[in-house]
Amino acid sequence: MNSSLLLAAFSGATTGPKLLGIDVIWAATLLAAVGVFAVLIAIYGALTVRDPMAKRVKALNERREQLKAGITASTAKRRARLVRKNQTADKMRSILGRLQVLQEEQVKEVQQKLAQAGIRSKDLAFTVIFGRMVLPILLGGFAAFMIYVVDYYPDWSSFKRSSAVMAALILGYKAPDLFVHNKRQKRTDAIRKGLPDALDLLVICAEAGLTVDAAFSRVSRELGSAYPELGEEFALTSIELGFLTERRQAFENLAYRVNLESVKGVVTTMIQTEKYGTPLASALRVLSAEFRNERMMRAEEKAARLPAIMTVPLILFILPVLFIVILGPAACTLSDVFTSGALSGGN
Repeated sequence: MNSSLLLAAFSGATTGPKLLGIDVIWAATLLAAVGVFAVLIAIYGALTVRDPMAKRVKALNERREQLKAGITASTAKRRARLVRKNQTADKMRSILGRLQVLQEEQVKEVQQKLAQAGIRSKDLAFTVIFGRMVLPILLGGFAAFMIYVVDYYPDWSSFKRSSAVMAALILGYKAPDLFVHNKRQKRTDAIRKGLPDALDLLVICAEAGLTVDAAFSRVSRELGSAYPELGEEFALTSIELGFLTERRQAFENLAYRVNLESVKGVVTTMIQTEKYGTPLASALRVLSAEFRNERMMRAEEKAARLPAIMTVPLILFILPVLFIVILGPAACTLSDVFTSGALSGGN
C-alpha cells in the first residue's frame, strides 16, 4: 500500500504541463542544470587565470640552449650529441625512405607549416607525412569492414556505401593537414591582431635608445600577456639576434615562422635598417600606422557583413523562441478552455 502511494506521488510529481509535446518542468530543469554548469565553468575560468607565456618559456629555453651548443661545441660530433633525437620520428623517416615516398621539398613545406603553427620540432614533419599514408588505410579499412563485412547499415545502397568508404579515405588523408592548417590559421590571426601594438612599442624602444635585440626582448615581455603568440616570436627573435653570427638570419627566421605579409614587410625594413643605417623609428612608425589602418578596415568589413550573417540565426533560432514566448501562454489558455468545455459538454 505504501509503495503504491509513493509510486503515485512520484508519478504525479514528475508530470506537468506540456507545451508542443514537451514537459515544461523537465525542460526547465534541464535548462537550469545547463545554466548552473556554464556558471561553474565561468567561475573556474575566472579564478584560474594563468600566464600564457609560461608554457612557451620552455621552448624558448630549448632554443637558447641549442644556439649555445652550436657556438660552444668544438666538433660536429659533439654538436650532434647535444641535439635530442626522436626515435619515433627516426623510425617513421626510415619507413618513408624505404617506401621511397619521402621528398625533400615536401618535408621542407611541412616543416614550415609546423613552424607557422607554433610547433618547433622539425621531426614532427615526418609524423604528418606518415599520417597521410597510414590514416587513410586505417579509417578506410575500418569503414569498409563496418559497411561491407559487419553490414552495419544494411539498408544503404551501393552508392552510399562506396561514398562512405571514399569519404573515410579522404578524411584520413586530409586530417593531418587540417589539424596543422587550423593551428596555423589561429596563430596567424592572433599575431595579426597584436602586430600594430608591437610596432608602436618598438618605436618607443628605438626612440629610447635601446638596441634592436633589447627592443625585441622588451616588447616580448610587454606583450606576453595580451598576445602570447607574438610575444613568443619576438622573444625567439631576440634570442637569435644575440647568438647567431648573422643578424639577417634572425630576421629571416621570423618571416619564415609567421605566415603574414605584414611581418615580411617588417623584416625587410629591419634588414635594410641594419644594412644601410637608416632611422628605425620613422620606418616602424609608418608601418605601424599602415597596419593599424588595415586592422580597422578589416573590423569595418566584418561589421558590414554582420547583418547578412545574422539573418539565418535570427530566422532559425530567435524568431521561433520569440513566438513561443508571446503565443505560448495564449495557446495554453485556449487549450485549457477547450478541454474544460469538452469535459462540461460531455457531462
